[in-house]
Amino acid sequence: MTTLPIEILLVEDSDEDAELTVRALRKQRLASQLHRVVDGAEALDFLQTTDPLPRLVLLDLKLPKVDGLEVLRALKSDPRTQSIPIVVLSSSRQNSDLAESYKLGANSYIVKPVDFEKFVEAVQQVGQYWAVLNEPRPKSA
Repeated sequence: MTTLPIEILLVEDSDEDAELTVRALRKQRLASQLHRVVDGAEALDFLQTTDPLPRLVLLDLKLPKVDGLEVLRALKSDPRTQSIPIVVLSSSRQNSDLAESYKLGANSYIVKPVDFEKFVEAVQQVGQYWAVLNEPRPKSA
């Protein structure tokens, strides 16, 4: 387990979903810094200008300006960001979204549960694994 500060980027246009996600992560103290952006263009700008990079990206698919699949494509094709774990948190159950997300390099795909308690539990489990337990790739790799 790491003792490094854990930064998470949340890319979510829904204020309600973002608030639930933030509450779940903070309740478990899973992030020392949590950044939120509301569209795909803002996510790409943030990741191109931020150092150090976040340890984890939680990415919605249905975003304004640049959709989540385009954000995923850009991040996984850029050597600077390609090793950041990206967890898709989407309300979409479409097989095409699921298949394309994994094809583009998503590390996990979670359909947002409608039930609040299930949503909080899912976010906590994702944060625990990807932000705390999973060891990041060394910078020299």
